[in-house]
Amino acid sequence: MTHDNEAIVRNAYRAAEGDVLDVAGFVGSFAQDGAFNDIVGQESYRGEQLADVVLRMAQLLPDVHRELHRVTVLGDTVAVELSIQGTFLGPLETPAGVVQPTRAKIDVPTADFWYLRDGKIEVFDCHLAFTSLFAELGILPDYAAAVAASAPKGS
Repeated sequence: MTHDNEAIVRNAYRAAEGDVLDVAGFVGSFAQDGAFNDIVGQESYRGEQLADVVLRMAQLLPDVHRELHRVTVLGDTVAVELSIQGTFLGPLETPAGVVQPTRAKIDVPTADFWYLRDGKIEVFDCHLAFTSLFAELGILPDYAAAVAASAPKGS
């Protein structure tokens, strides 16, 4: 049996859109042991945790939209170049505390890699340009703290 892997991936994106937010549909796109991997954050979500990914993004950007620029299908692998767009209505939890919403409009470059098996998503690897995202949200890096933390001790 063959599957339209591009259609499966496009349906998963559509389920996670802010104006649709079909959490069950998104989760149902995955194989029972399927995983979403946030590559930069090095976090992995499985099972009902997949719902958290969609809900967290919808809380951060209620009008979230994924503009697909290029979709490439090679068998059971689908690579997508896209932009994640929306309005930062947050809040955004960080290790240093909560960043309150700024209403900033974002348009963040992203590369996604989807690996399918038997018509279900086995692995979804998301490579989000976090540096661009943080700049668009107005979250600037603290270079002084990084320099101080890396300074040799007791010379």
